[in-house]
Amino acid sequence: MSVFAHLVEQLADLLQPLFGASAAAAAIVLFTALVRLLVHPLSRAAARGQKARTALQPKIAELRKKHGKNPEKLQRAVLELHAEEKVSPLAGCLPGLLQVPAFFLLYHLFSSDTIGGEANALLGHQLLAAPLGGRWADALQAGPFGGAGLVYAGLFVIVAGVAAFSFRLSKRMMAANPAVQVSGGEQMPGVGAVTKVMPFMSFFTLVTVAVVPLAAALYVVTSTTWSVVERAVLYR
Repeated sequence: MSVFAHLVEQLADLLQPLFGASAAAAAIVLFTALVRLLVHPLSRAAARGQKARTALQPKIAELRKKHGKNPEKLQRAVLELHAEEKVSPLAGCLPGLLQVPAFFLLYHLFSSDTIGGEANALLGHQLLAAPLGGRWADALQAGPFGGAGLVYAGLFVIVAGVAAFSFRLSKRMMAANPAVQVSGGEQMPGVGAVTKVMPFMSFFTLVTVAVVPLAAALYVVTSTTWSVVERAVLYR
């Protein structure tokens, strides 16, 4: 924690001439971009995996004809096909999972009053009028149209716009890559629910931004925006 806090402070010092009092917030955005750059090769691999899974659709259609009356056997055959072709159906989850530690590190860093036995100096940093260690509830107590409230309003507008774009992108991708179906045109057990929920996942970011410290919210907003742009480019 102390090492990471020092890193954020150093980045903030470097960015201070450009961003003034919001330098620490800019440092968090820069840190998020660096994390996403490190994970980008895995995102590219996930995109290649998605395209490989799309290429397997004709073979999956054949399996559907062969095992259409036995959903369990069909599911097993599909998993065996993925293993045979060395295509992981879960490869797309890895980039997201690797970012979880960075998020929780920021969350704890800006939720702790002390670091290494000393007062947490990072809690004194702000994004415009909003403390990086504060939450939306704190901004509401000070007034929804105060400085901090307007900062959160801006973040919510950004998240809503990104989520709407992600929703349309997810719907388009799912239409191009329909889920495996069994006989009668029904989807395999569990797949239908996931397919219906997936396009709405980005909207859950609004909830996250509302309940975590502002520093962690900045990480989420930056990372989510990066993800949507990255998906639009890699899966085009």
